[in-house]
Amino acid sequence: MALARNRRRERGIDYWPGFVDALATLLLAIMFLLVVFVLAQFFLSREISGQDQVLNRLNSQIAELTELLALERSSSQDLEDALANVQASLSAAESERSRLQQLLDSGSGAVSAAEQKIGRLSASLDEERQVSQRALSQVELLNQQIAALRSQLAALEDALEASEAKDAASQTKIADLGKRLNVALAQRVQELNRYRSDFFGRLREILAGREDVRVVGDRFVFQSEVLFPSGGADLNPQGQAAMAQLAEAILELAEEIPEEINWVLRVDGHTDNVPLSGTGQYADNWELSSARATSVVKFLISQGVPARRLVAAGFGEFQPIAEGDAPEARATNRRIELKLTER
Repeated sequence: MALARNRRRERGIDYWPGFVDALATLLLAIMFLLVVFVLAQFFLSREISGQDQVLNRLNSQIAELTELLALERSSSQDLEDALANVQASLSAAESERSRLQQLLDSGSGAVSAAEQKIGRLSASLDEERQVSQRALSQVELLNQQIAALRSQLAALEDALEASEAKDAASQTKIADLGKRLNVALAQRVQELNRYRSDFFGRLREILAGREDVRVVGDRFVFQSEVLFPSGGADLNPQGQAAMAQLAEAILELAEEIPEEINWVLRVDGHTDNVPLSGTGQYADNWELSSARATSVVKFLISQGVPARRLVAAGFGEFQPIAEGDAPEARATNRRIELKLTER
């Protein structure tokens, strides 16, 4: 009888540390899972903030991982509750066993009843041990899932680092290309300005002494009365002579301008604000200004100027250079403007 009591006492002492270790392991696993989850959220939110395209691919994965972590945390809570119940049952069993042991010590008459209760308690302990074993199995499964999550997080970090490196290299290339483009554009503008100055100088020599031709900023301005009849768009003889001189200057300049400079001579037609009568060839000032600009362009083409270097535009009465309705202001606004520019 004493040997049986000793064996039961030794077996009871072996159970309790095992359950305590299981509970400690489970708590450590839960704490580690929470730490991994917090770290993962922190690093992911910091590292992928500027990567739009990578974020679109990774957000769905992170959502899945978050959902999985939530499910695992719920499972861990269930296991923790189960272990708490096991611990409570073990405490109650130990108390009952101590009471029975006292009964056994106080009299042999209660031995039979105590042994029956001890048997029942042993069966209950076996059931609790099975529950604890299942809890340990689930904890092991959680550890495996945590390891898989860590592997996925590491892969995400590698992808983010590669994306950031690629983006930094692209930004460097873009900045270098922008600087080179700005330098090239500045050189083109300087070259075009130099040839524009040459063109203006030659036109001033050709048209020297003519009061009907003015220079306004970077444009030569011909009064319409010098080039066209009133209300018409066909160049008169005086206008053809002036445009022939202009074509000669353009052809000389075209031989000097490099091919890589995509220059054009823009011919703009302008009218005054007096509406046209409905009986004429043109319905309104828009049509008249466009027809006059086109007439100049066609005449220059007939003199050998390449068509790809000419642009015709009509502005009607909507771009005046002299305000008011006085005859002098209207005469000033009826004009053809020539501008050397880049396409």
